[in-house]
Amino acid sequence: MARIIGGAGAPARAGVKTIAVGEASAGQRLDNFLLRELKGVPKTHVYRIIRSGEVRVNKGRAAADTRVQEGDQVRLPPVRLPERLQDPAARPVPAREFPVLLEDEHLLAIDKPSGVAVHGGSGVSFGVIEQLRQARPQAKLLELVHRLDRETSGVLLVAKRRSALTGLQEQFRGRETGKTYLALVAGAWPGNRKVIDLPLHKYLLAGDDGAAGERRVKVVDKDHPDAMRSITLVKVARRLAGFTLLEVTIKTGRTHQIRVHLASQGHPIAGDDKYGDFELNRALQRQGLRRMFLHAWRLQFRHPATGEPVALEAPLPADLQQFTDHHAQLPAAPV
Repeated sequence: MARIIGGAGAPARAGVKTIAVGEASAGQRLDNFLLRELKGVPKTHVYRIIRSGEVRVNKGRAAADTRVQEGDQVRLPPVRLPERLQDPAARPVPAREFPVLLEDEHLLAIDKPSGVAVHGGSGVSFGVIEQLRQARPQAKLLELVHRLDRETSGVLLVAKRRSALTGLQEQFRGRETGKTYLALVAGAWPGNRKVIDLPLHKYLLAGDDGAAGERRVKVVDKDHPDAMRSITLVKVARRLAGFTLLEVTIKTGRTHQIRVHLASQGHPIAGDDKYGDFELNRALQRQGLRRMFLHAWRLQFRHPATGEPVALEAPLPADLQQFTDHHAQLPAAPV
């Protein structure tokens, strides 16, 4: 069985709902706003109703990256939910705190563990932000400044004030932040390969019964109509037996950018279940590496209130450090 989310008192078959954007949501992307409002609705379906024009902002069509503002009227079409998601109390969000790297009255920087989504949606009931809100009911505002893939660990910023959210997001959009990751790739990375400047294209795999499936990204020619210029800087941090540990700095923040760029060079990230070497991944699991070796290691930005430079680092998690130390004891492959 399924139900339809509708306006208050509306019959289930009507299902149309109009939401007024409040102060706490001002400045959010439309897709993120809807993912929060339509808890439990698959992410692919949310993007589908946006692309089809069924979602309207102030009576007009809007793209997924449209920024909603306070007072905007967002019209939602009927959205079906599985019966198991009808009762929110049946799937309560557990309160959880995460290791804190920095906190003041404007922002919170945490060390996100691998395996935890940053927010609910696309089959995930809840993520970091929902757990933080549950753990801090007194907080007036807690909003994600940026995102990390579910399997990626490391530095994640959360805004505690609207001014901090907009200020930090402007820095991310303006490429004024410094984001460096640690990635372990298969093979010996050439020391002279320091810049990857290859356009990327985001698409959806075909799902069951013709529906859109999982999101994927691939390298395309620069003349491709949907090509997005993507630049990744690579530095060899350490050579290990059969692997290279890289410091990877992204100059553009594209979806799956690091994963696709490194794999396109013949050196996929160890443990990557989307773009990696699947046979190698199975062998690595037997050696104790049960996740993708990608860690958001360093983040640099200007404090949104003071303008002072901030540099944060999250150490390698114990499982990744242990794997690295083990392979450092073995002879490294020649370059």
